[in-house]
Amino acid sequence: MMKSLLKFKNPIPKLNKPVALDCTIILAVIGGLIGVSITGGYTQFIIGLVAITTVLCVGLNVLYGLTGLVSLGQVGFFAIGAYASAILTLAGLNFWLSLLAATIIAAIAGCVLAISAVRMAGPFLAMVTIAFAFIVEHGAIEWRSLTGGQNGLMGFPMPQIGSYVFAERDLVMLCVIVGGIGLLAFRRMAVSGWGMAMTSMRDAEIAASSLGYNAFAVKASGFAIAAAMAGLAGALYAPLMMFIAPSNFPISQSILYLFAVILGGAGTVLGPLVGASVSVLLPELLSDFAEYRLLIFGALLIVVLLIAPRGLVGVVERFIPIAKRGVKAISPTDIEAGLKAYPKSDGLVVDDVSIAFGGVKAVNSVSFTAKPGQVTSIIGPNGAGKTTLLNIISGFYKPTEGAVRIGDQDIAGRPTDFAARSGIARTYQATRLFENMSVIDNVIAGLPVGRFGAPFSVIASDKNRSHAAGLLAFCGYLGDIDARAGDLPHVDRRLVEIARSLATKPGVLLLDEPAAGLMHADKVSLAKLLRQLADAGITVVLVEHDMEMVMGISDHILAVDAGTPIIFGSPQAVQNDPQVIAAYLGDGEMKARPRPIPFEPGASPVIETLRLTAGYGAAPVLQSVDLKVQQGEMVALLGANGSGKSTFLTALAGLLRPVKGSIVLNNEYIHTLAPHQIVEQGLILVPEGRQVFPELTVRENIELGAYKQPKPVSKDELEGILKRFPRLRDRINSLAGHLSGGEQQMMAIARGLVAKPKALLLDEPSLGLAPAMTEELYAILGELRDDGVTILLVDQMATMALSVADYAYVLEQGQVVAHGKASELRRDERLIAAYLGGAEQTTKEPKKVAQ
Repeated sequence: MMKSLLKFKNPIPKLNKPVALDCTIILAVIGGLIGVSITGGYTQFIIGLVAITTVLCVGLNVLYGLTGLVSLGQVGFFAIGAYASAILTLAGLNFWLSLLAATIIAAIAGCVLAISAVRMAGPFLAMVTIAFAFIVEHGAIEWRSLTGGQNGLMGFPMPQIGSYVFAERDLVMLCVIVGGIGLLAFRRMAVSGWGMAMTSMRDAEIAASSLGYNAFAVKASGFAIAAAMAGLAGALYAPLMMFIAPSNFPISQSILYLFAVILGGAGTVLGPLVGASVSVLLPELLSDFAEYRLLIFGALLIVVLLIAPRGLVGVVERFIPIAKRGVKAISPTDIEAGLKAYPKSDGLVVDDVSIAFGGVKAVNSVSFTAKPGQVTSIIGPNGAGKTTLLNIISGFYKPTEGAVRIGDQDIAGRPTDFAARSGIARTYQATRLFENMSVIDNVIAGLPVGRFGAPFSVIASDKNRSHAAGLLAFCGYLGDIDARAGDLPHVDRRLVEIARSLATKPGVLLLDEPAAGLMHADKVSLAKLLRQLADAGITVVLVEHDMEMVMGISDHILAVDAGTPIIFGSPQAVQNDPQVIAAYLGDGEMKARPRPIPFEPGASPVIETLRLTAGYGAAPVLQSVDLKVQQGEMVALLGANGSGKSTFLTALAGLLRPVKGSIVLNNEYIHTLAPHQIVEQGLILVPEGRQVFPELTVRENIELGAYKQPKPVSKDELEGILKRFPRLRDRINSLAGHLSGGEQQMMAIARGLVAKPKALLLDEPSLGLAPAMTEELYAILGELRDDGVTILLVDQMATMALSVADYAYVLEQGQVVAHGKASELRRDERLIAAYLGGAEQTTKEPKKVAQ
């Protein structure tokens, strides 16, 4: 019995998906032709409508299903195709030429609309397409001399081949065949370079642009294809109906077309056929309720979106086992040899680059040279302009001054896709994978470097799969190459993103905090990989906050602060530079007022964490952190960027659920409470970046802090706040978005204070502020401390934070490495080591610094 169970464990054979889809489409076409042959009259006409709707929905599936753009104006292109074909055939032009002309005219109209539409997103894009549909509808009404106005056009000649004139049955068969060809063409295009470009742009436009894909070209192509297919459908619709008028093309019809694509399964091959069948046949079945058609469709759409977001075809596909394609990966040795054979640039030269936002220079006269075969790192505290500098190099920002050269080519101000095609690849702080693609398809997407290729050639060929699998193995990815990228753990996402960048054969590789969130062993492996890439002749530019890693693998380091370069030199020179130390820890000149009376801790803490472990995904950021804050005490939590400080505050506030450990507030466990419940308990977070409501006034922002209090903010309470923050008094009725950064920070703290906190959590209050504003802010924090407010302070300016704090903890890689009285910790060498790295190096044998 057991043997028989084992024998029939998987009785359903796994299918080859492309072959199965082609066979299904062919069978559907044959079934449609048979249906046309054995039926007549109205049933035959309905089959024709299903086929025509399928043709239109195939095009919309390209636009929405692949490219991710919502168009509610497809009925406009449908009308253009119908009227173009009708007018041309009535003028005596051959039907087949009219069919081609109508398709081309609609495609041109789609390109014209795309010029303005694709630069918009979300509801604005939908509104533009709706406006287009209205223009076409009313144009057909008003242009009576051409379209017949409300009276319409009729009497179109049927198609003919030689002397044979088509009957209605022949025309419906033609529609069925065209519909089948459209489905087959979509299936081939979806797996081509065109489909890869569109799905990449849909899932992550920024990442797709950094692989060389031109966003406008990709989106405009989607619009043109969708418009052409709608025009083709319209050209077939006119002779089938034998009469067309503006009433045949209401705007509601566009909604039904989009409904059909979503219902069938956006992005699936058979989705347009299934959706078209339902959208055409369902009204016939509900003919007694015709006035409720849109209501029924809307309810059905809601049900489908809730139960089957991938549509009916997507639900069925989940239960059909698909055979995985085998792949023989290129060996890591051959991959490394291939990397060395990549055409290399002469390196990257950044010459006196500056950029300003709102009058503030985020990057100020930065110059450095990154040479091939070397790792050049860029370091600096929060807000130093590191990522902004990478964005300038990779084409996301246009510098106000300066040049960025690869060899003799200045790419400053050129778009991102141009920079990618010029040999620059990059990764991001928060990984930007194509979530709905497989791991291996993510890497394959980088191979064309922005080129579409032939419309119907398979991009995931055996050769490309072998190359992509080899790149993944070389980067250390050991998981399933056919897994969905959106389901990967954090460390694997990093490796896949690096492999995808290498697929573009870059001369320059920019990495933005690749080690963020990784465990120590993963960081060691990553450091070795980056060293290998540099040794292969690639110019590696690294932005990273893990100083041990930076000091261990870098040949040269550029240190910046507030967008201004401090030093460009060897790791040893940078590590010992007084200005670099001051940039990370503060220069010690600005001091908040000391306590008039020494602080005496109470019997029990207000805040206490016990073995707190928390993080994002598989890798914990915090590891067994114990911390206490006494009543009326100000405690500083210090450490380099990426050490887990903000994660700790986020966990305290309930915005991140701890993996292990406990959080205690006034002797009550709060780690299981929701964020709003924690606020009710009196633990208030003033988040990094202030997070103000820019369209509300200062008064309204402050009053929102008392949202969970039983009574609104009284006049006396508001007056007390304004006495503490006098800058806000004259701006009390101004919009918060018009305040300076320092004023917004004061307002955010004021918003926290009106909540009457038992403890106040401050995350990077000095971030992005001028020195004078920082000094003023810290004077206020000193007053709050003296007034008995319990504060847990996170700030990158360690010296400044220690000057006002009573006690301090130092985090390194999510663990407490030092703690003690603030006055004593200021002289502790472990503090400098936590920010700039200690003697221990991430790699055992760092490469010698090139002279």
